[in-house]
Amino acid sequence: MERTLKQYNTAFDKCRTVFLKKTKDYGTSWRVFRIKSITDQLYIKAKRIRTIDEKGQQKIGDSVESEFMACVNYGVMGLIQLSIDKNEPTELSEVQAAKYYDEQRKIITDLMIAKNHDYGEAWRDMRISSYTDMILTKLHRVKQIEENDGKTLISEGIDGHYSDIVNYAIFAMIKIEENRSEKS
Repeated sequence: MERTLKQYNTAFDKCRTVFLKKTKDYGTSWRVFRIKSITDQLYIKAKRIRTIDEKGQQKIGDSVESEFMACVNYGVMGLIQLSIDKNEPTELSEVQAAKYYDEQRKIITDLMIAKNHDYGEAWRDMRISSYTDMILTKLHRVKQIEENDGKTLISEGIDGHYSDIVNYAIFAMIKIEENRSEKS
């Protein structure tokens, strides 16, 4: 578990760095997104990853790893949107945005640790393409929940799915890094 946590934190740190740099560039313009729009942004990123995987080529320079990083950050943004008061201003300070990011990161990390304990690091035996499929499945579920006005009868809510999406994307980043290290 120590190795996993180190790799996990390294991957999450990369995502956080991108988030903070984009916050400097754009402010917190993402606060304008409704949850449905964040779900759609996540879908676009995951769909691109799958398309690249299926076609075996890409025409735009953004790497698959950067798309998984975007899944992490959009997932965190969605969780922030779900967790903060609707009257919170659209434009947050960089410090406030980082604070909200870190709060969600802790919740997501705690979930990963608990699930990793119960599942015995089964994620390590999965293929990167399976993470993409799991993310897309979660997004289809979220879309259905959104169509049901956020209500579920027996299933977890949107926040649980977003947390799982973030964790799958981080696992994919870890696997990509491991594959890169094996080739060097």
